[in-house]
Amino acid sequence: MSRKIAHVVLAVWALLIIAPLVWTVLAAFKSNTEIFGDALSLPGELRLDNWARAWERANIGRYLLNTVVVVFFGVAGTMLLSAMAAYVLARYRFPGNRLIYYLFVSGMAFPVFLALVPLFFVVDGLGLLNSQVGLVLVYIAYSLPFTVFFLTSFFRSLPTAVAEAAMMDGASHTRTFFQVMLPMARPGLVSLTIFNVLGQWNQYLLPLVLMSGNKDKWVITQGIADISTIAGYEAD
Repeated sequence: MSRKIAHVVLAVWALLIIAPLVWTVLAAFKSNTEIFGDALSLPGELRLDNWARAWERANIGRYLLNTVVVVFFGVAGTMLLSAMAAYVLARYRFPGNRLIYYLFVSGMAFPVFLALVPLFFVVDGLGLLNSQVGLVLVYIAYSLPFTVFFLTSFFRSLPTAVAEAAMMDGASHTRTFFQVMLPMARPGLVSLTIFNVLGQWNQYLLPLVLMSGNKDKWVITQGIADISTIAGYEAD
């Protein structure tokens, strides 16, 4: 009985989340008259010109491409550096091991907005302001703490016997990491990749501060915010 109630609650909750998304997609195919006349009705016809205007006149295509490029390199850099750092911290004992680990963990205690001002001056001093390279580097630094924290715990849970067997067979530390241990950590890597893609894709505050100059380099969150600011309550 309790399981049925839980299923009903979850179904209602899923409906509450999905309904606004479905309405938004349907509204994108409607005219202004249909939207404000009967908001819950289905579109009379599929109007693709709304999408075409958003793609061409509002530069959504450019913003989307910029976001894909930035997030791709940001997540790739985050996962590569985090995996290597986490593996070393989890598998090797050396002076300062715990200190380095706690330095990474401490990065999760500080919200991004606390570092915006010094971050702005650091990026500006490096000549990377209004640059996709600068934004990618900041995304990597922003995502490293949690990713290293999670992967360190994951690597500690993997059996050491496999790595030791690879080393006895003549594999180097680098080969053992990339060809043996990294494939074993695939579930954790996939989970964190999804987490970082969503986090970097939806990031608005960092691009707003570091990429406010050239509109051609904006990401999708900046573009959507700009459209909503200019259009106000008007819609296509």
